[in-house]
This record gives sequence, structure tokens and C-alpha cells, in this order.
Amino acid sequence: MNEPIVCKPTPWFLLRAAAMLLMFGIFTVLFFVDGKWRYRQYNLSYYVSQAFEEATTAFKEKKEAGLTPEAWRGFAEKQAIDFVHRNASEDEGELVPVPEGTQVPMAWPEVLRDYNALEASLGQTPEKLFDDHRLAAGIKEAAPEKPYPARKIKEQWVVFWICLALTVVTLGVLLRTLGRKLAVDDTGFQPAGGKKVPFSELVRLDLRRWDTKGLAFAWAKTAGGGERKLRIDGLTYGGFKKEDDEPAEQLMRRLRENFSGEVIEYVTDAEEPAPTAPPQA
Repeated sequence: MNEPIVCKPTPWFLLRAAAMLLMFGIFTVLFFVDGKWRYRQYNLSYYVSQAFEEATTAFKEKKEAGLTPEAWRGFAEKQAIDFVHRNASEDEGELVPVPEGTQVPMAWPEVLRDYNALEASLGQTPEKLFDDHRLAAGIKEAAPEKPYPARKIKEQWVVFWICLALTVVTLGVLLRTLGRKLAVDDTGFQPAGGKKVPFSELVRLDLRRWDTKGLAFAWAKTAGGGERKLRIDGLTYGGFKKEDDEPAEQLMRRLRENFSGEVIEYVTDAEEPAPTAPPQA
């Protein structure tokens, strides 16, 4: 009796599945972070930076008109950040999402009420005062070029759920495949994830894609008189590495040696009968 030939999942398949799982997993985390936190932080940073620009512009104008520290503080204490989307779009006039706990509207930061701090900032780069405040206030993200309305954040959640579904499906396929194998012995063939089928129940074997894609199909008789289709995936199970003695090819060879039904395969030009000459008149 010959030893059974067992083909387990190939490293090629496992590596590809693991890479896809990692990719979908990373995308899932990134879109979750964007929808839950990052885009809201961007919005907070954007609108606070706008307040710093507005304050600097107003301070320069009022300073030229003889502004006093008390007058500036009185003016600044009346100002607020409303977080309203003002770009000319379908989102104009809507409140943009900001981090939970953010006061809306938000009063100008204390540093913008400080006459001396603003006066000192005029000799610095325009962004320095805001960047110093951002770091001190724990605003993690730098100000983007434009804010992200609720619609954009909703898009992140939609893609997150899609990526999460793909991650779950990929993980399921990987775990399912890990527990499967192809096997053949002297009495029958065991398909991946199925019970052993005696050779006497196999009626047809389709090998048309075996040489090119490592894929074949077999049909077996059922108890009800019908047929069921069996998939033989040599690239996923066993493989064709010559250094491993081509496990999938060995399995197919053993299967064909014991198979007595119909075999479907491509006929090459060399195997086609030569055309006969027409009879002479």
C-alpha cells in the first residue's frame, strides 16, 4: 500500500493571505482614527489657527490707531470661534465636528488677549504664536489647508466599515484554509474541507486549467443520483515547487492513476489527427 499524499496550505497562499489581512487591518485602523479623532483634531487646529490670524490682523490695525492693552483685552474677550463651515459648498453654514469636550463656540485663547504677547509675535514668523499655543494646549495635529465637514468624516466611517468587513472575511478565509488539506491514497480522494470520496464515486475530472493555473475540478456521484463538484486547488494546497518534489503534481498523478472516469483536458496540436487528403477523382 502506498503512503497517502497530503497537501497542506502552501507558504505562498499563507503569505498572500497574511499580507492582505495586514493591509486591510491597517486601513481599518487608519480610517477609524480619522473618523473618531484625527479629522476632528484637524478641524480644531484649523479654526484656532484662523482665530490667531484674525487676531494678528485686528491687532495690527488697532495698534496703528493707538490701541491700549486694556482696550485690546476688552475687544478680544468678546471674540469667539464658532466652528462654522464657511467654504462655498454644500456644507457652508454647518458646524464642523470637533473633539468631544470642545466648547462651542470657543472663546479666544488667553494668549490672544495678551497685548504684550501679540506685540512680541509681530517680529516672529506668523505661525510661531499659534504653534506654541497648539503644543501647550495639546492640539496634536497641525492646521490643515481647509476644514473637514461632517460629510467627510462620515465617508471615513463608511470606508472603515468596508475595510473592517474585508478584514473579517480575509481572517475567516485564512483560518478556514489553515484547517484544510487535500489528500489522496489508494482508496479515494479527500477534497479541501470535505470528506473522503472513494475513487468509484468520481465520474469526471476537468484538467483544462491545471497546467496554467494549478486548478482542477472533479465531479462525484451523490446518494440522490446527482453529482457534486469538487475543487482541487494546487496553488493553495501543496504547491508546485520542484525543491519540494511538486506535492500538488504528485497528488494529481496519484489521482489519475486510480481514476477511471471521463477526463477533460486540452488537446494540443501535436495530438490532433493529421488531416487526410481528399480522394482522387
